[in-house]
Amino acid sequence: MVKISFSISKGDTRTVDVEEGATAMEAAVRNAVPGIDAECGGACACGTCHVHVEEAWRTKVGGRTPMEEEMLAFGYDVRPNSRLACQIRMTGELDGLAVSIPEREV
Repeated sequence: MVKISFSISKGDTRTVDVEEGATAMEAAVRNAVPGIDAECGGACACGTCHVHVEEAWRTKVGGRTPMEEEMLAFGYDVRPNSRLACQIRMTGELDGLAVSIPEREV
């Protein structure tokens, strides 16, 4: 198991355990993290799992895919560190990953 911390818009943080190989979106959904709607179920087709990756983690998480770029084009508060949580596959290297959830999704 690895840990991921979600900073939720009112200053609260929720840290959850997730098995390696699952996505950050799956971790959020399984643990009822508010602000991650995941309407498309992880198909990279909606943008409702948009997160901001903390700067210290950006290199380890990696860059966006072209499809992810397209979905984020419709997002709210998109930043250089924006990613879709459904595209972040959790590994031991990402144990302790910290992301924040924008005030609202698309």
